[in-house]
Amino acid sequence: MAKGGSHLRALAAAALGCCFLLQVLAVKAEYVSLLAAAKSVQVKTRLSDRFQIGRDLDTFGPLAFLGGLELISADRNVGGLSGLLSLDSGNQILAVTDNGLWFAAEIKQSPDGTPLDVTNARYTPMLNREGKSLRAAWQHDTEAIAIDGDSLLVTAERANDIFRFPWPLATGKERMIEELPVSSEIKALRSSKGLEALAMPPTGSRLQGTALAIAERGPSGSDSIPAFLLKEGQQETLSVARSDRYDVTDATFLPTGDLLLLERRFNLRDLVGMRIRLIQDADILPGARLEGQVLLEADYGYQIDNMEGIAIHEGPDGATILTLLSDNNRSLLQRTLLLRFKMDAL
Repeated sequence: MAKGGSHLRALAAAALGCCFLLQVLAVKAEYVSLLAAAKSVQVKTRLSDRFQIGRDLDTFGPLAFLGGLELISADRNVGGLSGLLSLDSGNQILAVTDNGLWFAAEIKQSPDGTPLDVTNARYTPMLNREGKSLRAAWQHDTEAIAIDGDSLLVTAERANDIFRFPWPLATGKERMIEELPVSSEIKALRSSKGLEALAMPPTGSRLQGTALAIAERGPSGSDSIPAFLLKEGQQETLSVARSDRYDVTDATFLPTGDLLLLERRFNLRDLVGMRIRLIQDADILPGARLEGQVLLEADYGYQIDNMEGIAIHEGPDGATILTLLSDNNRSLLQRTLLLRFKMDAL
């Protein structure tokens, strides 16, 4: 009996050890080694614990403001940040800049996801298939980024191209794999208002494996904004309803398959504005004109700037955490902001 009990205890210990090992491996699997060969850069931060200026509020509809950081650097390449990924449960970010750079950093955060600081910031040029920088090859003005399995898709606005890179970007020196074939309709988009947003639906969703690419603006300010469903060389067209002088800047899919659409306005009439719309999965169909529900709208009375990046990750309690990023256009009059919100179930 004692011998059998010892054997059972040994098996139980082994089983617990295996479970622990699997847990450790799972945690390690979340971490992504990024841009190991990139140039390090010093970034200072300034904390912001209020989203609406002068008001002690932290809840805005279904979104709760967790906090924000202003990123400050003497290096002008820490600017022009656009498309965004939130990785490793929000502990890492990867962004692209509009002059063809990868930018990565670690985010020091509290247990609830509140951003506290930025460390280990670094950047490196994107390389085309020949090993030339996108800037040298006039393929830059990169605006959006999305993971597609074991590869990374990036849009270039002025050229209206979509590039595929390997994923993960372990060193940052990985070359472009290919330029995706795009239609003449995409190529004909306005060069300064071309492909701006790119999103990949989650695994298991209705649109799995189909990239959604959206232009910044239509042919005129009153036109709907062109959008495209892209899969295996095939294209379907749809559009996004434009209103209140907002332009599309980025998009990301929720785990449900619904879409979060980030928009901004930046003009002398309105000054600066930001809007997030929720578009239901069932509405994203060929030929559709997408409108959706406004979740959040903010103007110059809030801590915003030229908001151009949106990404999500799952918080420790299973809630969806949104990270927003602004493009300062490398201007002394603008700021690079990183904002975090917790999203309630809708």
